[in-house]
Amino acid sequence: QVQLVESGGGLVQAGDSLRLSCAASGRTFGSYAMGWFRQAPGKEREFVSSITWSGGNTYYADSVKGRFTISRDSAKNTVYLLMSSLQPEDTAVYYCAAGAMNELSGEYEYDYWGQGTQVTVSS
Repeated sequence: QVQLVESGGGLVQAGDSLRLSCAASGRTFGSYAMGWFRQAPGKEREFVSSITWSGGNTYYADSVKGRFTISRDSAKNTVYLLMSSLQPEDTAVYYCAAGAMNELSGEYEYDYWGQGTQVTVSS
């Protein structure tokens, strides 16, 4: 059974940094992409960043580009999201997800989700 377990959330001040971790287990993720999404109160869940497990290709939402860095440790089956220069608008529950490529659409479809970790940034 696939499990994604996030950790590392917390309460920080604007300008601080925080690193989220996502420990993955239950299958081989070689062909998958690992993504981070977030959902703020009253808002829809939005894409933050993703990385392909095999090639390490990374993608970022414009709102976090230059501030967040996604990485992976294959030996530990863990994906990280280093968040720097955090702002109050980054406050949200952050979710880790794993997705396989849809050959028809050419996009990753995220089927596996973690339980989420709260990140709160105070001004």
